[in-house]
Amino acid sequence: MILCWLFHYPLTFLIQKIIKIMKSDEKRSHRLNYLLKCYLTDPQEKSLYLRAKQMGVSDSTAKDYIRTVIIQAKKIHTR
Repeated sequence: MILCWLFHYPLTFLIQKIIKIMKSDEKRSHRLNYLLKCYLTDPQEKSLYLRAKQMGVSDSTAKDYIRTVIIQAKKIHTR
């Protein structure tokens, strides 16, 4: 969490602004967990790819997410 101490408020008051920055590995983890949940309910690669693309990632990243999610799903099913 980053604190910007002197943030100008429109009413000419100075207030503390709190900005939460999510790290890239944290984002990836959240995205993969979401995609895994989606894949377990609807195991179709095309729909999974479309959901990954809706997250605003590149084609190669979406394909990487799909591979990772499918591997995780297989691990879950073999338990």
